[in-house]
This record gives sequence, structure tokens and C-alpha cells, in this order.
Amino acid sequence: MTTQPLAALSSDQPLDGVSGAAEERRTRIVAVANQKGGVGKTTTAINLGTALAAVGKTVLVVDLDPQGNASTGFGIQSAARQHTSYQVVLGDTPVAMATVSSQVPGLRVVPASVDLSAAELELADLPRREFRLRAALEPILGRYDYVLIDCPPALGLLTLNAFVAADSVLVPLQCEFYALEGLSHLLRTVELVRRSFNPTLEIQGVVLTMFDKRNNLCDMVASDVRQHLGDKVYRTVIPRNVRVSEAPSHGKPVLLYDHKCPGAQAYIHLAGEVLRRDRPAAA
Repeated sequence: MTTQPLAALSSDQPLDGVSGAAEERRTRIVAVANQKGGVGKTTTAINLGTALAAVGKTVLVVDLDPQGNASTGFGIQSAARQHTSYQVVLGDTPVAMATVSSQVPGLRVVPASVDLSAAELELADLPRREFRLRAALEPILGRYDYVLIDCPPALGLLTLNAFVAADSVLVPLQCEFYALEGLSHLLRTVELVRRSFNPTLEIQGVVLTMFDKRNNLCDMVASDVRQHLGDKVYRTVIPRNVRVSEAPSHGKPVLLYDHKCPGAQAYIHLAGEVLRRDRPAAA
């Protein structure tokens, strides 16, 4: 029963004209990041990954947040998290051994546990500490179309590892007063990582989340962000939607919980934009 909504999406909605046609596989690694919590970062990682899988893309979601919310959002119980991103980053467990299946066909997860909160301190004394995740992911490149890394809400060593491993950074941005201030800090960090560790890192895009069309502030923030970043801001906005908020408590992406709700439909359109932006890079 859980796969029926995905089957419907796959057949009825080709994500704004983007098909799932087979091409030579090139793994695209995307860090989903924002140093501010509560902006829809994990929700975006879960549902973007689900929407990409719905059109035939193979997806790996790496939960790099010690809170483990992405793992919970996919319904992965604590007992199933025998190997986690903590062991992967420290080099104790290969990624392939740490991945677990999800209820989404074509999507697998490297879960997280609270042990990951100690990784920041343990990484500090390790050689090439910024490259640990990058080295861990190298053996699985080519096995997936997309690797989405759900970063913690901080710009520490875990997020730095994600940025060094990634091709690009996708930034969920809540439409609130301090949005641009936090975004400018994040963009400076991306630029520093590009100069020092990963010269190919780019901004995949900024997606506006928790958008309430009844709130004039949301329109003002959206306008300011688009004025500053132009085409880097996705046309799709993610509305504030109660069904999106309910889905994690059921251990499901919203596209499985209620794929017809406005929030689910928004993530479908966002996946279409992501695929179109990545198409030239894969050519």
C-alpha cells in the first residue's frame, strides 16, 4: 500500500516534463544545509529524495544530523540503525554496510543516531578531518543518481565534511525576517570551502519554505531573496502545510502520507526543477 502514491506520481506526473529515462549514471551529491534549525531542511531532504525516486532516480539519503530526524522521517526504527553515519564518518564502517532500505522504492538511507553528536570532537584530531565523508562516499559513486546529505543545523565539522564531499549545496530558507542575514553567512562559508577544500562546490539553489501567502512578510522576504540571488532561487515555493508537519509522526515522507496535498505537490515541482538544473552537468 505504501508504494501506491509513488506509482501514481511516476505514471501521472512526470515532474514538469522531466522524464526518468535512463542515462549514463553520474552520482550527484547535494548537501541540504542551513545553519538555522526549523527551516524545513530535513523535510526537504526527505521529500525531495522521495520525489526523485518516484521518477526512477536511485537515491541515497545520508542523515548527518545527530537528531536523526531524516531517519525517523523514513520510518527507520532505532533497532535498525546498527551501523550509522557516525561509524561511516569515522571510517569504521563502509557506506554500503551502513545503508538500509526505506519504504520508498529506489531510495536507501544511511541513518544517524545520537552518537553522531560526539563526532565533532573525535574528528578534530583525525588526519584530513574535512575529507572523511568524501572518502567514505567514493566507493559508492556511480551506484546512485543522487546522494542527498541532510546536514545538522550548524556550520561545524560535520557540515564542513558534507560541503567537501558535495557537488552542490541546496539551501532551504524560511520566509522570515532574519533569513537573508543567515543566508549570507552560509554563502560565505560555501565560498571559503570552495577556496580551501572543494573548488567545484556550487550553490544548487535556494528553496523558500514554510511560505504563507496570507503573510505580507513572506512576500517581502521572497522578493528580497530573489533580488539578491536571481535564478539561484527556485521558482517553486514550499507552502506551510499541516500535512507536511504530520507526516514525520507517521514515519513517512509527505509524498507517501498524502501525495495530493499542496506541500507534496510543491516537492514534486521542486524535484522537476532540480532535475532540469542538473541536466547540463550530466551531459
